Amino acid sequence: MTEDKFFIALKEYVFDLFKNSLSHEAVYHNFSHTLQVVEASEEIAIAEKVSGNDLEILLIAAWFHDTGYVKGYEKHEEESKKIAKKYLTEEKFSENKIQRVLDVIDATVMPQTPKNKLDKIICDADLFHLGLDNYSKKANLMRSEMERLCDKFFTDIEWMQENDTFLSLHTYYTNYAFEKLSEQKTLNLLKVQKDIKKAVEKKKEQDLKVKNKNEEAERKKNKAERPDRGIETMFRVTLRNHIKLSDIADTKANILLSVSAIMMSIALSTLFPKLDKPSNAYLIYPTLIFILTAVTTMIISILSTRPKVTSGTFTQQDIVAKKVNLLFFGNFHKMPLLDFQNGVSELMNDRDYLYKSLMKDLYFLGIVLDKKYKLLRIAYNFFMIGIIISVVAFIISFRVMRVSTGVV
Repeated sequence: MTEDKFFIALKEYVFDLFKNSLSHEAVYHNFSHTLQVVEASEEIAIAEKVSGNDLEILLIAAWFHDTGYVKGYEKHEEESKKIAKKYLTEEKFSENKIQRVLDVIDATVMPQTPKNKLDKIICDADLFHLGLDNYSKKANLMRSEMERLCDKFFTDIEWMQENDTFLSLHTYYTNYAFEKLSEQKTLNLLKVQKDIKKAVEKKKEQDLKVKNKNEEAERKKNKAERPDRGIETMFRVTLRNHIKLSDIADTKANILLSVSAIMMSIALSTLFPKLDKPSNAYLIYPTLIFILTAVTTMIISILSTRPKVTSGTFTQQDIVAKKVNLLFFGNFHKMPLLDFQNGVSELMNDRDYLYKSLMKDLYFLGIVLDKKYKLLRIAYNFFMIGIIISVVAFIISFRVMRVSTGVV
């Protein structure tokens, strides 16, 4: 029947209509789909023993059922009916015949609700692809068209779930379509369900990667919020220099202690045994000055190196108020380990507290160094002056002794 003059002309009309008026975004509901529906309608109709006027009505409806897409996606069936009615009226079709064609077109509205045999045939023909092995390709074209024409966007999983629901609820109405297409439709459904499972597992893996990536970014962010490398370097170098200065001060103090101890040993072993003789009375004052210089130098040197021990305790309130410096052992050496760990954790999570603790550590180390070097300067000055005075005293005493004994 599709080879007679009327249907040849109708095919050319629909072809030209789609070619000239259909949006290029209609990648599924186009002439190719319409031609497939016409061929499927004829195939099913012949198998279902439909012929004559009924077959003609069915095929005309199949040609026109999607022509309304040239006017847009919404309510395209109504536009299809208008186009069909205009064409068939010009072709001198009777009102009754035209109405039958329009009723069959109405059967293609989703969800399908066929009322008679012709309705069932066109419904099965319209969704003939559900039972074909190229179903996935057709479904992808449908998705693309919905995104372009209807602004309906789906994730891959959402689209596969839509397909799963549609295939699960769909059924073919005619015996021929059910027998021919149900097996492949079931295979298509199983494939969709398998793809959903794979996609869900893949999404879980991707979500885990994103989570790990976000956690890594958060770690980097937290690390970036801590003191910058330049600031860390500044504190590290400055503290190291201060510690070196402290070591130098201790070394200098040890030198004075050693020298003073040697002087004491010389005085006690060499000079003191000679002081009980009247002839050596002139050595008493120089020796006392010498010993006093050594002893005083030793005392000042010891004071410069003597450590100051603090209480070694602090309270949680001290941490909250940021009054305690947890970087100095003297502030925590008596605290329980758990309290100390909590305090250090608070310090590491508070950038401002950390900076201030480093500053405080550096500041008080500077104060200690100032005290050390002041005492060391006093010790060295006293030692120097004492040695000079001792030497002068020995010279003067020796000179006085020579004069008193008549030795010039």
